[in-house]
Amino acid sequence: MAPPTQRHGRHGRPVQKPKNAKKTIKRLLKYLAFYKFLFVFVFLCIIVSSGANVASSYFLQPILNDYIVPAIGSKSPDLSGFVFLLSKMALIFALGSIAGWANNRIMIHISSKTLYKLRTELFAHMEMLPLRYFDSHTHGELMSHFTNDIDAIRDMLSQAVPQLFSSLLTVVACFVMMLSLSPVLTLVVVLTVVAMIAVTGIVGKYSAKAFRSQQESIGKVNGYIEEIIEGQKVVKVFCREETSKIEFDSLNDMLCKAGTKANTLANILAPLMNNMGHISYAFTAIMGVMFIIAGKMDLGRIASFLEYSRSFKNPITQMAQMFNGVLNALAGAERVFAVIDEETEVDEGYVTLVNANILSDGSVAEAFFPTGQWAWKHPHHDNTVSYVLLKGEVQFENVTFGYEKEKTVLHNITMTAHPGEKIALVGSTGSGKTTITNLINRFYDASTNVDGGSKIRFDGININKIKKADLRRSLGIVLQDTHLFTGSVADNIRFGKLDASMQEVETAAKLANADYFIRHLHQGYETIITGDGESLSQGQRQLLAIARAAVANPPVLILDEATSSVDTRTESLIEKGMDSLMQGRTVFVIAHRLSTVRNADKIIVLEHGRIIENGSHDELIAQKGRYYKLYTGSFAS
Repeated sequence: MAPPTQRHGRHGRPVQKPKNAKKTIKRLLKYLAFYKFLFVFVFLCIIVSSGANVASSYFLQPILNDYIVPAIGSKSPDLSGFVFLLSKMALIFALGSIAGWANNRIMIHISSKTLYKLRTELFAHMEMLPLRYFDSHTHGELMSHFTNDIDAIRDMLSQAVPQLFSSLLTVVACFVMMLSLSPVLTLVVVLTVVAMIAVTGIVGKYSAKAFRSQQESIGKVNGYIEEIIEGQKVVKVFCREETSKIEFDSLNDMLCKAGTKANTLANILAPLMNNMGHISYAFTAIMGVMFIIAGKMDLGRIASFLEYSRSFKNPITQMAQMFNGVLNALAGAERVFAVIDEETEVDEGYVTLVNANILSDGSVAEAFFPTGQWAWKHPHHDNTVSYVLLKGEVQFENVTFGYEKEKTVLHNITMTAHPGEKIALVGSTGSGKTTITNLINRFYDASTNVDGGSKIRFDGININKIKKADLRRSLGIVLQDTHLFTGSVADNIRFGKLDASMQEVETAAKLANADYFIRHLHQGYETIITGDGESLSQGQRQLLAIARAAVANPPVLILDEATSSVDTRTESLIEKGMDSLMQGRTVFVIAHRLSTVRNADKIIVLEHGRIIENGSHDELIAQKGRYYKLYTGSFAS
């Protein structure tokens, strides 16, 4: 996803700007349409709240002219009217406070409900995206949609939009009131505001440049820290602590200089604006006094005007800040909608996996209760339905595939894995071993990347005709990179079969040789795992992943370097336990340690996406070809 365009706020801080604000606003309004009647009430509350603030300044005129000034020197002034006026002011303030509270409370309700819908829709859609999308986007980028982008939208809905509307009303009302009190003084205030905006633009221009430099320095420092922390063992092994400190000091010094310059300019702006505001206020007051002396204005009118001038300037500053917040939120919403608009994983399959019942004549029928056997339910165009017993035969017919159209990874792969066979895929890194397994489980579809002729069949059925969920239910996969979820050990094993009993969980753990170490955990199978299993060794995490696949009891197993993180003894024990699990099942094994695939029924040697050798261990050793060199390490000869 392309980075959003940027502008810089009044303090030089980067502000992200949406590419198409109008389109994004329209889309957001669709989410808010359900609350349109509440919005009407919110805007009424804002009008009441802003009106109360504007009215409070107006009361200064009658208070001074009608009560304070006449009461000067009077021994027994009549304060009944003054008290009544104060009561009216108190009532207006109370109404304004209640309206302000109601506005905030309702907007929090609206924003929370809206973001709940938006976040739910985003997560649901993300779960339907193809694996290709996750391979091309970083985890941090995806997480930022749920955190930074959604939070920016929340701030806009609950704070920025109501405050923008409130500030706009206040500015307009104050301007109208100032014009009615004194057009000449109003012109003075407007000219001062224009001067303040001009100064802000000049300082902000230099500040923006300084903050960009600071952000670049922060990125370099953070990147260096992360790199050194992750590689701390290497740093210590080669005694590079002092060199690392010197390099860090250099980067930190650059950040210090950039940060000093950026924050100096940013911190100058606020006092500069305040002092210009004070000068404007003092100049307006002096002119007002001159008007009073000349008999053109009274004290009450000048006092009200000065309050309005202050109320006129402050909202303008707030509007600038809120406007930047709105731009950030719209840019965030645009990124969220971009994810929601991503094309979901296409599944045109119609063949499903059902419980099978083998009749007395040998035919297969669908059972509506668990039988321990499965069949493919295959509807046909003539409205007939056939059933194919799930055996686990996998065929590749001239499969050519590339993750990108201009770069082919697999070339004319043809092979057959018969039910119960153990197929080993060997070859150097990048030869296409994992790509083959990605096509079997339809993480990627070969048909979308080739001109035609490529077919992968499962029990004689083109896998593109099989629903992806049903296809993947028939497969057990153990990946090289193990991921564990927060929960108990038993729950992590049960992830392979959510309705598995405790006995099934323990049986699967024993098959994977994980039962021994699990029982030695402080709470056994109920031990809680957090942080992707950070309290377990890499080998133990791998054993749990194998147990997770074993509990699903699938007819086809895919083991992608499944024993890469365990020692030789544990690997041997795992293989013995897995042998019983593999009986009657088709198994694809990817392994760099060729000693683990000696007992495979068929070993397929890949190089640059092509099958260059095919046979059993003894057959390939006798050929003394590529496999022989890989196995014996005799490349130099």
